[in-house]
Amino acid sequence: MSLIKPEFEKIESPFGSSIVYRQFSKHVENVKPFWHYHPELEIVYVNGGTGRRQIGSHISYYRNGDLIFIGSNLPHCGLTDKLTNNKRETVLQMSPDLLSQAFFDIPEMSFMSGLLERAKRGLVFHGESKRNIGQMIEDMNDMNYFERIVYLFKVFKAMDEAENYTILNVEEFTLETSTKESEKINMIFNYVKEHYTQNISLEEIADIASMTVPAFCRYFKKRTRKTFTEFVNEYRIAHAAKLLHEKQMSISEVCYDSGFNNLSHFNKLFKAFFGKTPSVYREELKFLVT
Repeated sequence: MSLIKPEFEKIESPFGSSIVYRQFSKHVENVKPFWHYHPELEIVYVNGGTGRRQIGSHISYYRNGDLIFIGSNLPHCGLTDKLTNNKRETVLQMSPDLLSQAFFDIPEMSFMSGLLERAKRGLVFHGESKRNIGQMIEDMNDMNYFERIVYLFKVFKAMDEAENYTILNVEEFTLETSTKESEKINMIFNYVKEHYTQNISLEEIADIASMTVPAFCRYFKKRTRKTFTEFVNEYRIAHAAKLLHEKQMSISEVCYDSGFNNLSHFNKLFKAFFGKTPSVYREELKFLVT
């Protein structure tokens, strides 16, 4: 069986700059759907559009753009593709070495330690915070290298002061382990990403991880704080939400296209995840502004 291993992305900043700043228009998409990781901190602002995000073990669906702060070595997939229909995507990446402990000891920068600690689990910003900070990030496009590095700390400060944000992974979840262990969990995540619409048995995924089924179940629950079945179902539910927003499909078609084989079970899981049935969810999309 051929498996796609998680890719290490090597990031190099341009000469004379400590950060990488890239902006992509809807006509030139930043198409990076693969599962990857890197030591650099990453801020991604998607202006408009809809899509699915996977940051660590968290899987969800975003509407009307997204603003994410991803910590060092936290695996993730690209947020946009040719179907996202976003206006722009802006990506900021910087080495964690840019921010030394001595820097944190400066009174004015003491807030950074807490912000970066939260970013280890992935942060997503909502509402006015998403729009205001997103605009700040887009404004950096017209700045020179020096202006960008100075302005970056204004962005960090705005993120720290924002109240409407969500930490995407539970506190205990971390990928700060050995390279071998990181590759194992990432290989599992990547396999799910490629096959979630199909039936994935515990025997199959345990074999991929070179474990017995009981050992795999304990390992996965310890690493992600959820069962493997829960993880796969979250991926399927996120895909279902995307279909409800973008496609004129019946609820049953969405159910089966997302990898479920029982409509009643799908409705139950969807309501548990979103707090509403698929039909109510679709109806509310017509009035969604945020």
